Amino acid sequence: MLILLPPSEGKADTGTGRRLDLSRLSLPELTPAREEVLTALMALSAAGRSEETDGAAALAALGLTVGQRGELARNARLDRAATAPAGQVYTGVLYEALGLATLPPGALRAARRCVLVSSGLWGAVRLTDRIPPYRCPIGARLPGVGALSAYWRGVLSPVLTAAAGGGPVLDLRSAAYAATWTPPAELAGRTVTVRVLHERRPGERTVVSHFNKATKGRLVRDLLLAGARPRTATALVGALRDLKYPVEEQPVTAGRPRRVDVVVTDL
Repeated sequence: MLILLPPSEGKADTGTGRRLDLSRLSLPELTPAREEVLTALMALSAAGRSEETDGAAALAALGLTVGQRGELARNARLDRAATAPAGQVYTGVLYEALGLATLPPGALRAARRCVLVSSGLWGAVRLTDRIPPYRCPIGARLPGVGALSAYWRGVLSPVLTAAAGGGPVLDLRSAAYAATWTPPAELAGRTVTVRVLHERRPGERTVVSHFNKATKGRLVRDLLLAGARPRTATALVGALRDLKYPVEEQPVTAGRPRRVDVVVTDL
């Protein structure tokens, strides 16, 4: 099983170990693309923090506010910044609910093996990949690279398709990151996407945002703790139901991923 997660806007303040080494990251086929995006991001950020400019262009390109100008300084020196495992760098709501630090050894090994995190800077990384904290949303536009969503869409397809292997894919990415890779037709039937709905009262449901992330983090944690190893999309949906998640399947469209709604009453 392959589990695809979005990154988090919240990240650790600093790394704790050696400097970034792109050659040590998993999915080595992405190394040239990572180097190109990293170089462009560092150059843009360095220019934005120079004394001759207020950084407005760089901030706009990265979707940052004036109050976040300090992120430019951090981005400008990513190649010599201390790193930490990606599972520690990402600290947002989803990752808090996932609780990697409190997983027992077997579940943690499974997480390291089957989880990939989408990234505007790295394309995709495993939880064990050592990366520095950074700011580079998928909606950014970088000089010489352009819109990151389109850039990674042209790079990720063969890599993620190969990473999926012959098992099911649980795609929990947000829409912006999902745009960087669409499972090909032969893989779509093995892919399950999840939408979280909050049922305030019978018949009244709304799509949630903040708690959507928390629910997805708990869902992955529960699958890992249960030692779930589904071999098909049907078995994956069944595993969610076995874990007592209220799952409702949407009509299947040929050549498209299977869509399920997880309906929660408590947030």
